[in-house]
Amino acid sequence: MIEILFRKQEYIYRKIEKIKYKRYFFDRVDFSENLIGLIGARGIGKTTFLLQYLQSLSIEDEKKLYFSVDSIVTSNMKLFDIAEDFYNIGGKVLVIDEIHKYRDFEIELKEIYDFLDLKVIFSGSSAIILEHKKADLSRRAMIYRLKGLSFREFLELKLEKKFSTFSLDELLNGHIKIAKEINKAIKPLEHFKEYLKFGYYPFYFETKHSYCIKLEETINTVIESDLPIIFNIEPSNIHKLKQLVAYICSSKPYELNITALAQKIGINRKTLYQYIYYLTLGNIFNRIEAKGKGDTLFSKPAKLYLNNPNLNNCYCQESEIGTIREEFFFNMLSLEHKLLYPKKGDFLVNEKYIFEIGGKNKSFSQIKKIPNSYVVADNIEMGFGNKIPLWLFGFLY
Repeated sequence: MIEILFRKQEYIYRKIEKIKYKRYFFDRVDFSENLIGLIGARGIGKTTFLLQYLQSLSIEDEKKLYFSVDSIVTSNMKLFDIAEDFYNIGGKVLVIDEIHKYRDFEIELKEIYDFLDLKVIFSGSSAIILEHKKADLSRRAMIYRLKGLSFREFLELKLEKKFSTFSLDELLNGHIKIAKEINKAIKPLEHFKEYLKFGYYPFYFETKHSYCIKLEETINTVIESDLPIIFNIEPSNIHKLKQLVAYICSSKPYELNITALAQKIGINRKTLYQYIYYLTLGNIFNRIEAKGKGDTLFSKPAKLYLNNPNLNNCYCQESEIGTIREEFFFNMLSLEHKLLYPKKGDFLVNEKYIFEIGGKNKSFSQIKKIPNSYVVADNIEMGFGNKIPLWLFGFLY
């Protein structure tokens, strides 16, 4: 069995050997931990990252092993048995992909951690099951939430140039100088619309002409396979999940009417809240809560977005530009910052900063006299004072 897995590993290595680019999380994961979990949306490059990490290790090939749970080769074997066989031949680093497809995986990971001297890195194609089960591993595993390409990463891949990342405080305090330096090297607005339409998932650079087809297949896999298995959704109700996604496509984020939406889809309010929760965990929705209200399964979100603007472009017949701008801003900041919906403005970040999102002519009228408030404007190369270009927030990671 182990010999077969090693042969498959070599074949998979050859498939990624041309990929030289390393995502932002390559430098953020602490590999000194013995149990590491990587969670995130399908298609953002987790498998490539895992294989790049294994190839970077300066240990003998027979001491590092990758396998995917959805392989036919491993379908009749327990995770612990595979890990034990690998350990018995001197294995040191074990990488397990697609772990969300293995029932009760957290129990066997616990046993591997407790009884075998192995470094284990596991990943799932979505946050769903890993989030759902994370509590059982919280004392043992270091869990990382991974995002799709930032605008900075997209530019690095497209232009083959390197760009620095900046913290939120650095952007707020030095955005004019930072934007000026970037504009000396490139014209970011020439590439920003392309990023909003196609730039969030790395496979764009492999399948440009069929990108939307590939993305729709990816989302359908989450809706048709992952969600029903994990949350015991009846197959006959899968189309209701798709109806919900289609409705959010055509709605403004602040027009969410739970009662009307439940009636339109043909489900009760409780089920609708559950479906919103599932699609959020599946990285198809992003939800933002109002300041002062708890984030619970059965609470109405203040705003509900698709996860990223690429979904609007490929999955929706039409979307408002204001929605796309807010989705981009939310997505770039939510990796490391807490966002809430305030009484004035569009976003309250870290309980401190107020942001109003809009076009190049957006004024401060809605947030005037509010301390620590900023206008984030699309279609401007440079900002001034507390007015900052929208694209610049794509350099946070």
